[in-house]
Amino acid sequence: MSRPQPHYFGAGPALLPTPVLEQVSTELLNYKGNGIGLGEISHRSKDAIAVIDAAKEKVHKLLDVPDTHTVFFAQGGGTGGFASVVYNMTAAHVAKTGRLGTANYIITGAWSQKAYEEAVKLGVPAHIVTNAKKQAGKYGSIPPQSEWSFSEDPSYVFYCDNETVHGVEFKEVPTVPKGVTLVADMSSNIFSRNIDVSKFGLIFGGAQKNIGIAGVSLYIIRKDLLERPPIEELRKLGAPITPSVFDFALICANNSAYNTVSILAVEVVNLCMASLLEKGGLKAQEAESDRKAAKVYEVLDAHPEVYETLVDPSVRSRMNIVFRVKDEDKFLKGATERQLTGLKGHRSVGGMRVSNYNAVAEESIDLLVAYLKEFAASA
Repeated sequence: MSRPQPHYFGAGPALLPTPVLEQVSTELLNYKGNGIGLGEISHRSKDAIAVIDAAKEKVHKLLDVPDTHTVFFAQGGGTGGFASVVYNMTAAHVAKTGRLGTANYIITGAWSQKAYEEAVKLGVPAHIVTNAKKQAGKYGSIPPQSEWSFSEDPSYVFYCDNETVHGVEFKEVPTVPKGVTLVADMSSNIFSRNIDVSKFGLIFGGAQKNIGIAGVSLYIIRKDLLERPPIEELRKLGAPITPSVFDFALICANNSAYNTVSILAVEVVNLCMASLLEKGGLKAQEAESDRKAAKVYEVLDAHPEVYETLVDPSVRSRMNIVFRVKDEDKFLKGATERQLTGLKGHRSVGGMRVSNYNAVAEESIDLLVAYLKEFAASA
């Protein structure tokens, strides 16, 4: 079972390496000659735990995760992560200080806005450090850190490292007050470049971009943030009580298998991590990601009369390249005729979006660039 190389630029669920899909398709049917597949074995069986451990080991290796942090898998996707962050980081702050604290949010696009709204919904004190849309009238830039304002007693600071809808990506790790926990949603750009894990209290990401398939999320947490106060203390402070399914301490204590995690999805993560290691690790992947993105931006910038770019060049995303074109229907029709698919922008903003994830081959980018040039010449 195989397929030709797809030239698909969808934002998520996104393209996966074909060899990974080929291998997992056989494992779904019959895993290690057991007569049953990965979707059928117990999540606490010896084989399942081996899959979890193998995936964790590869994540540690790729990101050089320090001993101060641990890796685990959970359900819920990015949206589930927004709630999980509120529950767990609030509890960790209470355990450390005895105070509820205030959740701080850096808002640079749709996903960080949704994360902030989740904190408000769950009833914790929440503060906006900066809001790019309010300051600039639209998303597409990141206000300078000199203009940011943190609350008193932050329980944590949350930001989205790459905003898939609006095509904005942080080029450096935000600076937060000393001793404050930094939380990053890296759903769409983790494993596309090297990061210093030690700078973060928590990193998380839904799998369906560079990590694997939908159905599991990756978390990397500093171990001291797993400390929990008595539930009675949380209740007295009016803090939300973490449901067991989202309790990071409980999940870690049970090696990601407290409830029925998708072993099939974790195996896809394991295989995607193996593919990255074979490629040469994150140094090689970062060079490739940068190179592919530069090719697309170069042709867009060369034809401003045809393509309207929407993001300040200093914070343009390498993963999600957004732009507008006057005749969208004509552009998409021509792209489809050339088997270049998944280019339509998010329904909330329209336009075009080129998602340049790890599994998108450079050949696909080159074909897209050729079409962009051809379309510009005929416009």
